[in-house]
Amino acid sequence: MSVHTTLRDDLKKAMIAHDETKKLVLRGVLAEITKELLAKKTVSNDVTDDEALAVMKRLVKQRRDSIDQFERGGRADLAASEKAELLVLQTYLPAGMPKDEIRKVAEAMKAKLGVTDKSGAGKLIGTVSKELKGKAEGSDIKDVVESLFA
Repeated sequence: MSVHTTLRDDLKKAMIAHDETKKLVLRGVLAEITKELLAKKTVSNDVTDDEALAVMKRLVKQRRDSIDQFERGGRADLAASEKAELLVLQTYLPAGMPKDEIRKVAEAMKAKLGVTDKSGAGKLIGTVSKELKGKAEGSDIKDVVESLFA
């Protein structure tokens, strides 16, 4: 079953269960996916899993940024609602790759590219990110690459 179909089915279940947070989040995700389809001027309702996951990752990033802003602004109530929405979104994302596995890939790429100092860190981060596209968080990749030069 595709991610898009799962989201629609889970929205129906959330509506029946009167789970307001999950219903709100899933409606938002489905709306964003529809917006992506309209932006691409796609006629069909076929959404690939990669497209749906990309939308959800963008929404997760937005939630994390909002939580940070609300906490710095002293708005714990708004941060709590964003955290609840973030938890719902994270249930649909695949588990991230552990840092030790990212390290193995980063070390292999470092040797392959011949990067010897921190000036090549940006190039290495980009290459590792392309290699692990969708499997690891960008912030984790950045942390691992920077630790290689520490």
